[in-house]
Amino acid sequence: MNNRILPDYIFESSWEVCNKVGGIYTVLSSRAKTLQAKYNNRLIFIGPDLWAGRDNPLFQPDDELLAQWVIDAARNDDLKVRVGRWNTPGKPVVILVDFDRYYARKNDIYTEAWNDFGVDSLHAYGDYDESSMFSYAAGKVVESYYNYYLRDIDDVRVVYQANEWMTGLGLLYVKKHVPEVATIFTTHATTVGRSIAGNNKPLYDYLFAYNGDQMSQELNVQSKHSIEKQSAHNADCFTTVSDITAKECAQLLGRRPDVVEMNGFEDDFVPASTKYYNARRASRRRLLDVAGCLLGTTFDDTTMMVSIGGRYEFKNKGIDVFIDAMARLNSGRSLDRDIIAFAFIPAWVAGPRADLAERLKSKQAFTEPLQQPWLTHWLHNMDSDAFLSMMRAKGMANSPADKVKLIFIPCYLTGRDGIIGKSYYDMLLAMDLNIYPSYYEPWGYTPLESLAFKVPTVTTDLAGFGLWAKSEGAGRDISSGVAVVHRSDNNYDEVVDNVARITAQYAGITAKDASQARKAASALSKQALWENFITYYYEAYDIALRNAEKRNKNAK
Repeated sequence: MNNRILPDYIFESSWEVCNKVGGIYTVLSSRAKTLQAKYNNRLIFIGPDLWAGRDNPLFQPDDELLAQWVIDAARNDDLKVRVGRWNTPGKPVVILVDFDRYYARKNDIYTEAWNDFGVDSLHAYGDYDESSMFSYAAGKVVESYYNYYLRDIDDVRVVYQANEWMTGLGLLYVKKHVPEVATIFTTHATTVGRSIAGNNKPLYDYLFAYNGDQMSQELNVQSKHSIEKQSAHNADCFTTVSDITAKECAQLLGRRPDVVEMNGFEDDFVPASTKYYNARRASRRRLLDVAGCLLGTTFDDTTMMVSIGGRYEFKNKGIDVFIDAMARLNSGRSLDRDIIAFAFIPAWVAGPRADLAERLKSKQAFTEPLQQPWLTHWLHNMDSDAFLSMMRAKGMANSPADKVKLIFIPCYLTGRDGIIGKSYYDMLLAMDLNIYPSYYEPWGYTPLESLAFKVPTVTTDLAGFGLWAKSEGAGRDISSGVAVVHRSDNNYDEVVDNVARITAQYAGITAKDASQARKAASALSKQALWENFITYYYEAYDIALRNAEKRNKNAK
């Protein structure tokens, strides 16, 4: 550590800066506090300004911060930006950039990227243009800030870290136009790897035989793969988030990452002591009330609650395994406790159910179930939704005789969904066991967050987090706080059986053993705090700065 070179300034860009979409938001926003304590206003995040004319609850504008540069950037660099603070622990500086103005120059920008770096934008579609124009604008922000504040400072060390293919074009722009800045490219999942898994092709057994360029054509993701690959090869330091994804990068992108930057977290948002148990009781009561109103019955506190959560990637996140395991548990095992399995998975939601909301508001007990007593919010695609379709196929109808009930909550839980009225983390508190049987999961924040909230968790060894947990001596069984189930391309039925078995086992353990498992879960999560994992980022900064220094010397 003492021999490492560290930057004086850090810029970091992502589509998820002040824009909560998925796990990358959690990576950046939770890490910000640790870096902010060290770098203060010399840590600057760059994100897309998607809230023009509206208040972004994640962004606190500050018209005095960098005020003169904002004027200069607009006048001389054709940049329209808003500066403020990210509304997350640490309150780091954020620059949100308007990128709409660059669409008119899109073809010229893509031509330059092709001529300079061989980036193929010819086959672009979907969100490629939007992401690329933001990325280009982010690169210009770094260039403008550097020229205004830093160019005349001797020996100033600056790092620009770009996350995912969506920010690759900006990284390449910085390398060309501000070569003094050291660049880091981080892929949290490869485009081709995710596409292979999402298209039901075997990823792991045949990884050695896949050619990334060839598969990108077959799966129609050539442009995203191209910018990702060129960013990986041209960055001063290339990183990813787990050993399993590092192997994927080496095979599909042709460069093994220099550093594996495992994802840590801050546990400030986990209630302590008495507040924890009061919040847990309140959250359990709310979910039991929701379930009771849906199903026309009442549940006492002996009811076991399990859940899955995350992005709606049916196979990749193991949603299919979860449904199948609950169905097998319901039909094939003797259970002494009622089990309610919740799926917190945002889908194509049309709105909250008025009939359910009315029942909840009445605070009465009911003896007749509502129609479709497995859904809290109506969907636009009721007949074709994958979750509901598999429930029907597996005979999960939430009949009164069923010991296992399955409830789909298909919306983002922010406290304003019209039914639950609490956040996702509030709901996490209520659980007895969480299940994340992922097939494709480069890291896995959901199981890590679950452990932090003292909820024992099931994951797989195809998740980066699952592999890390095993490396820490955990994962053998649920008594260690986490059970890591072996998963491969060809053992789906075995995974389903193991998930059902572990759930049944946990339903039958004593209160003392459950308490010990919860303590073990919390203890393991402490090992993944950012204070322990931030060293991987310092290693990446050091590599990037040293390689940039060599690159610039060779260019002279």
